[in-house]
Amino acid sequence: QVQLVESGGGSVQAGGSLRLSCAASGISNCMGWFRQASGKGREGVAAIYIGGGTTYYADSVKGRFTISQDNAKNTVYLQMNSLKPEDSAVYYCAAGEGGYCSLGAGGMNYWGKGTHVTISS
Repeated sequence: QVQLVESGGGSVQAGGSLRLSCAASGISNCMGWFRQASGKGREGVAAIYIGGGTTYYADSVKGRFTISQDNAKNTVYLQMNSLKPEDSAVYYCAAGEGGYCSLGAGGMNYWGKGTHVTISS
């Protein structure tokens, strides 16, 4: 069982930046960030294959968000720049133990409790 704890959420104005952190109690093959806005479904934002460092991004965040890892700390980060009001959501960290990595929620085995991100216009 891998436990995930997110931090770094908050409220900023449009155009601003936030960095989310996800501390994991163990190592998984794939780590990802998902988000769920009020009244909408959960969507994959970014993912990273821990072994090779390959990253995956949703089209809506490409060029603005960067996912990275610190293996020594078992921590994954999501640097979010040029934030927009439509980025407002609860952001969840997730970990997958399968042999592949993607933005699909079905590939994740463990989930954090989420951290709120609010972007004002």
